[in-house]
Amino acid sequence: MLIDRRPILLANARLIDPARDFDGLGDVLIADGVIRDARRGIGAAGVPEGTDIINCAGMVVAPGLVDMRAFVGEPGASHRETFASASQAAAAGGITTIICQPNTSPVIDNSATVDFVMRRARDTAIVNIHPMAALTKGLNGIEMTEIGLLKAAGAVAFSDGDRSVMNARVMRSALTYARDFDALIVHHTEDPDLVAEGVMNESEFATRLGLSGVPSAAEAVVLERDVRLAALTGGRYHAASLTCIESLEILQRARDAGINVSASVSINHVTLNENDIGPYRTFLKLSPPLRSEDDRKALIAAVSSGLIDVIMSDHNPQDVEVKRLPFAEAAAGAIGLETMLPAGLRLLHAGELDLLSLIRAMSTRPAELLGLPGGTLRAGSPADLIVIDLDTPWIVDPNELKSKCKNTPFDEARFSGRVVRTIVGGRTVYEHVSAH
Repeated sequence: MLIDRRPILLANARLIDPARDFDGLGDVLIADGVIRDARRGIGAAGVPEGTDIINCAGMVVAPGLVDMRAFVGEPGASHRETFASASQAAAAGGITTIICQPNTSPVIDNSATVDFVMRRARDTAIVNIHPMAALTKGLNGIEMTEIGLLKAAGAVAFSDGDRSVMNARVMRSALTYARDFDALIVHHTEDPDLVAEGVMNESEFATRLGLSGVPSAAEAVVLERDVRLAALTGGRYHAASLTCIESLEILQRARDAGINVSASVSINHVTLNENDIGPYRTFLKLSPPLRSEDDRKALIAAVSSGLIDVIMSDHNPQDVEVKRLPFAEAAAGAIGLETMLPAGLRLLHAGELDLLSLIRAMSTRPAELLGLPGGTLRAGSPADLIVIDLDTPWIVDPNELKSKCKNTPFDEARFSGRVVRTIVGGRTVYEHVSAH
């Protein structure tokens, strides 16, 4: 396959580079898969012969997004999603790096499976894919995995996916080992006994719908314990998906005490709330569940202040059979690779979050936390970047989404803004062709 590796100049763009706190006009020159320069006046000074000059007037150029939590079905559930289909969806959504979850079949809990995932992704995906490895063997919460070996094999962090490790001794050991290997522990904070049969946020709304609720305490008690264990061990700890005000208070106290903790929120929890579930819409059944509007606003404020580091897609494809069921019985989860940025732009247009903060949370911070190159337009960085049209209006048609499953909470949503070009390693992997 011949790859067009001519130099590219993205000219006359609004550059957003949170790593340098930069938001201003300029050009970006790309050659040999890396960013050569990003500043004003590159085009005027002359570029190498044969350079492909793309006029980005009125557009934004930003580092490609790094999605810190996405379920991809390989190995074992490729009917839900493959590296190929996930990477097509990601490229269309401006995501240049996917961090895939370990809760596959078999579980990503040994070096051989890490190696399989990385090879398979390299052969079939058009974006970068890195695996998180399991924190405990078989995700059973009892026996820790070989953190050092898995990290050496290429795992970028350690997590039990959507399961919580309830044994505090195991969690303490994991954080201690992680400290010695400078590994990041990413933990889903939900006490399964408190969640019990709960299917949505515990509130008056759930009572009216006649559905059993999940109290926010289910999240807060696990986070509180984890923060104390992080203080005890000095390990690097990341809360995988926070949803409520109580958790933000715990996180703030931990930060104030100098404990090494960071946190993510899903795009769903900053753009939707429990009322969006309406007449039992199962595409909005998530784990952890959508919370109140007060929680949503507090989460956005936490992203804006930097208390919450990362916004991720929480991409979780589920097929029609497990979603077209009564709400209480339907599987939790929604797809999100392709809609994460457009949904995030709603916060920009509503004046709830500025563009630097949004790109910082979707690109720069996850890259920093995971120790990955990228998340910046600095010279010498990999040429993983996106061109965004902030204002183009469009309506989400699930049939046009590139994921194998169509369980989007944004079915028929009206969005303003989308990615028009995605570049990975200096190569254009997605270009939006408008229907005009």
